[in-house]
Amino acid sequence: MTFTDNSLTKTTDAQTLAPTTHLDWASKETILARASIVGERLSLKTLDRTELLATNPLIIRAGATGCAVLLRYGVIITFDLSVDEENALLDMLRPHIVEPIESTISEELSIAFRPQAKERLEGNVLWLQDYSAERLQIVAEALGKSVVLNYYEVEIADIFQSIKPFTIGIQGKNRRSPKEEDLLNYIGGTLLIQQKMFGIVEVGEKPDPVWDDPTLDRLYLRLEDEYELRERLVILEKKLALISRTVETSLNLLQRNSSHRVEWYITILIVIEIALAIYEIWTR
Repeated sequence: MTFTDNSLTKTTDAQTLAPTTHLDWASKETILARASIVGERLSLKTLDRTELLATNPLIIRAGATGCAVLLRYGVIITFDLSVDEENALLDMLRPHIVEPIESTISEELSIAFRPQAKERLEGNVLWLQDYSAERLQIVAEALGKSVVLNYYEVEIADIFQSIKPFTIGIQGKNRRSPKEEDLLNYIGGTLLIQQKMFGIVEVGEKPDPVWDDPTLDRLYLRLEDEYELRERLVILEKKLALISRTVETSLNLLQRNSSHRVEWYITILIVIEIALAIYEIWTR
């Protein structure tokens, strides 16, 4: 199979990609797409682009008959790759992974191609009219965002367990106060998650290929609805807000208690000073 001409007219570094790339999918009923999170981000500027198929997001040749979409926020989506081929691709990309993440979280989707088909999800199979780069990019964006949401859903669930003692402490049932450094780390962590979700991954935004070709909007909306991207983003946003409020409340209480202790120390020092003055006057 060959990418359609319109998928190979994208440019990178002011050079037009030549339509010479073949993906041998003609004999296959379906191909498997798999998305995995591998790091905080991918440094794509230093990547060797000799096997480049399309850009924005980047598609490169991978394996014997497949390809891979590389998303800058640390997600790799492979199409028609075996496990060994995926491992080889990961080894090749390892120098370009910034802050690697060891995670087993992934999303899989079977894709079938049929000209003039109504593009839809039927069971666990996504039917596409063709295998243009734009369609693969849209599928990759949806899978990539879903994987990132999965990853942070697990992370936030762990954070909730970690801050449970803080909530108990606010109720006055736990005399052991959290450390200010720990509280500040949690605040920084939630801010970083929000920054990545909204500023880098842009879960709530449509991918660039949709803006370039509005006819693909319906396909992305179907995938967005299937993976409940917007709904999950709203839930995560509410959880992050709750975590921030809990930690900030604990921090305020800690600072208030510290302020009270300082006031007591000052009062005690004043009392001692007065006592010494009275004692000095008495001894005279």
